[in-house]
Amino acid sequence: MAISVETFFLNADAQGTLQAQIQEMIAAGILSGRFRTGEKLPSSRKLADHLGVSRITVTLAYTELVANDYLTARGRSGYFVSETAPVPPSFSPTEKSHDTVNWSRAITQVFTGGDSPRKPRDWRSYRYPFIYGQADATLFDHANWRLCALRALGQKDFAAMTGDYYDQDDPLLIEYIARNTLPRRGVIARPEEILITLGAQNALWTVVQLLLQPGRKAAIENPSYYTLRDQLSHTGCALDVIEVDKDGLPPEQIAPDTDVVFTTPSHQSPTTVTMPMARRKALLDRARDIDAVVVEDDYEFEMSFRAQPSPALKSIDRDGRVIYLGSFSKSLFPGLRLGYLVGSEPFIRQARALRANVLRHPPGHIQRTVAYFLSLGHYDAQIRRTAKVLQERRAVLEKAVEAEELTPTNRSLYGGSSLWMQAPDHVDMGQIGMALRDKGVLIEPGAPFFAQDTRRHNFYRLGYSSIASERIPQGIAHVANAIRAYRA
Repeated sequence: MAISVETFFLNADAQGTLQAQIQEMIAAGILSGRFRTGEKLPSSRKLADHLGVSRITVTLAYTELVANDYLTARGRSGYFVSETAPVPPSFSPTEKSHDTVNWSRAITQVFTGGDSPRKPRDWRSYRYPFIYGQADATLFDHANWRLCALRALGQKDFAAMTGDYYDQDDPLLIEYIARNTLPRRGVIARPEEILITLGAQNALWTVVQLLLQPGRKAAIENPSYYTLRDQLSHTGCALDVIEVDKDGLPPEQIAPDTDVVFTTPSHQSPTTVTMPMARRKALLDRARDIDAVVVEDDYEFEMSFRAQPSPALKSIDRDGRVIYLGSFSKSLFPGLRLGYLVGSEPFIRQARALRANVLRHPPGHIQRTVAYFLSLGHYDAQIRRTAKVLQERRAVLEKAVEAEELTPTNRSLYGGSSLWMQAPDHVDMGQIGMALRDKGVLIEPGAPFFAQDTRRHNFYRLGYSSIASERIPQGIAHVANAIRAYRA
């Protein structure tokens, strides 16, 4: 029995080469049971004519499928589904079982998205994406990243790619962070004091799990990173929400019974204000006086394109009470999910044990790829290129904001990749954000950044890491018109 040529079609939106698409199409047909053992495939000429591709493309796809034992070639008879192809086992459909478990009783903790807003998955299709933290494909060094990934796949790095590190990390990546990344922030650390994490969010979760529980107290900035607030709510700890001012977190507002202080001194999230050195020292003095641990999220220091960034809080820590978080997600791409924790060895030892129990370690191939991308200089080159473009976009954005008489709350001396904005008090930027989508405009309403009982709806964030400079003025005009036309 032969498989009809009309069974095959190519998806114009599919990823990969034509050869790869044909391979995937046939393999999927076999794995789903649509193509059965012994059935004959259309000839390479007939399938090529049907799909509108070259005959050699189909022949190469067939040859690869033969090599992987999906197909078998029978001389001049053609190609057939192999007798040993990984076809699914046959089974008889059964009636769907009835779920009788009382899950509201069985589940002991309820985890939701909390305040974390969801970005549209198709945000790249918007003409004016003022969205924060997303990668711009035009700025990323695809060629060298691909070369580093291929090198990490080589035989020399086979153990690094396939091995089980258990609770350890790629030594090349750790060495680079210790010798290059951290010294730029004024931080000196030994390998035993560094742990690779699945991004900054995983790093925060690790810290929260180890340091907080019912009966302990955490202090956070307000407004702040909403996911951190969601994580803390699940620990049962007491939570102090401290309003930031023009210099960030005020140390004198930290209660004496506080156990852990979370802060973003380099670029406060989301206001982008930078904590002055005098206040950093005051914060450490306050933490020492009350014997609190300080967690420093240094999430965007690479984007300080207007001036050299201030040294990290960790760099002036003389008591070992600062736990430092870094991430490659903002400077490379968010889907990378790779960050790191730096702290005293006893803390990192426990963080390493916790990580091993949950996920063992981040994938070895990803760690080695990043290690090569960093050590070969590609990362620094990309940061310089990105910083230059962001500086240009920032200038265009500030000019457009001024022309439309919109109100930024802070003009950061150091840079960053967003502006924190304030609309008139009566304006709900959540409603405006939804309405602007019809105009192709994406903004981030600010309400989720504020604690529930201090929620402000007239703030919003304008990211400029993923929008071309020439589109910024028109996009800002749409935002300004929506705010002016708003009626509560």
